[in-house]
Amino acid sequence: MSETDSDREEYVYVLDYMPSGRSSDRASDEPLAQGLGLDGFTLLEVVPRTDADVTIGDRVYVGEGERERVERVKQRIDYGDLTEGSKTELDYAVKDIVEEEEEKFVEFFNKADSVTIRMHQLDLLPGVGEKIRNTIIEERKYDPFESYDDLEERVSGFHDPAGVLVDRILQEIKDENVKYKLFVR
Repeated sequence: MSETDSDREEYVYVLDYMPSGRSSDRASDEPLAQGLGLDGFTLLEVVPRTDADVTIGDRVYVGEGERERVERVKQRIDYGDLTEGSKTELDYAVKDIVEEEEEKFVEFFNKADSVTIRMHQLDLLPGVGEKIRNTIIEERKYDPFESYDDLEERVSGFHDPAGVLVDRILQEIKDENVKYKLFVR
């Protein structure tokens, strides 16, 4: 699968590290790490440098040029290819990214638009019905939302916007048949 420059991840959040590679892959004993891209939530397997210290939860650079801790990106993978350790860590990773990148994700609420004539991007979020969607659209006309707390305060009945985003992102990662992807490449 070919990736354009804009599709490439710059950093991955390490979900699992296997110093001797996958136990099912006896042909290779090179170290292997599974990670989640910080920009497009792309799942990747990377080969760390032999002298690199890589642990679960690290953010490692995988972009163009010199990479301090990663020798190469081995391949893009699907959710089904993740180790059990990666699957366990995935929920925490997505939650961390959504919390750390609050400004970026609040901007989604400020700019979300129609997907089709009958469907809005906000309709695709778990727990967001017509009333909450319409209130978000109406409120952002007066002032853009500034934080998750601002969203909760101004949109009655809308609790834990970060959690709603985490749920949607995990759904997009885990189910390759999701028709509309808002966050995952």
